[in-house]
Amino acid sequence: MFILFSVFYILIAAAMIVLILLQRGAGAEAGSGFGGGASATVFGARGSSSFMTRATAVLAALFFLLSLGMGMYLGRTGNPQPAADLGVMSGVTTPAAPANNAPVAPAASDVPRAPAATAPAANNDVPAPKQEATQAPAEPAKK
Repeated sequence: MFILFSVFYILIAAAMIVLILLQRGAGAEAGSGFGGGASATVFGARGSSSFMTRATAVLAALFFLLSLGMGMYLGRTGNPQPAADLGVMSGVTTPAAPANNAPVAPAASDVPRAPAATAPAANNDVPAPKQEATQAPAEPAKK
């Protein structure tokens, strides 16, 4: 039954699009007001509604009612959603933690590492950072 309503919904939407695009806009006859003499007002005489205007109004009302009805139908009979709906992430599982919690030694790389942290001195003085003897100080650029 929902599929049947969906088909009608799409057909009504397509018919509304066609009817709206076929209609002439309010400013289509604006040029005739400036010397054409064909109409009494700038935007043309607006007498009774044409067939296309009434058909568009009827299709819009059907579209609205069908949208409202389908929303109410799906609200009552739709699939129940879990309390904590995560969307796409609902199927993701967390990987198991490794059995060994020991820190992994970093692989050798060309990127320099920060010096190891040192414990503060007992008299609240700040200790000097350790200097490695293997690294030579950088030379300043010559002008």
